[in-house]
Amino acid sequence: MGEAKNVPPGLKRELEQIVQARDELKLKLHLAKADVKAEWERLEQSYHRVEEAIQRSASASKEPLGDLGDAARRLMAELKNGYERVKSELKESRPH
Repeated sequence: MGEAKNVPPGLKRELEQIVQARDELKLKLHLAKADVKAEWERLEQSYHRVEEAIQRSASASKEPLGDLGDAARRLMAELKNGYERVKSELKESRPH
C-alpha cells in the first residue's frame, strides 16, 4: 500500500498486518486447490477496495482519519478472517 497521510498509527499497523499475511499467502497459492484459489480471488477484490477507500479518505481529509467507518472495518475483519481460512486450507492441503 502506498504511504497515505493522515492515517492513524493503529489503522496503519492493522493494515500492515493484513499486507504481511497477504504476501505470505501469495507465495503458497501456486500449490492450492481451486476452491482456495477462488477464495483468494474474492479476498483480493476486498483488499483492493479497502486499500482504495483508505487512500481516498486520507487524501481527501485534512484531519487525521479517526473512524474509517463500519463498512471499511467490516471489510478489514473479513480480510483477516479470509486470510486465516486460506492459510488453514493451505496447511491442510500440504503433502506430509
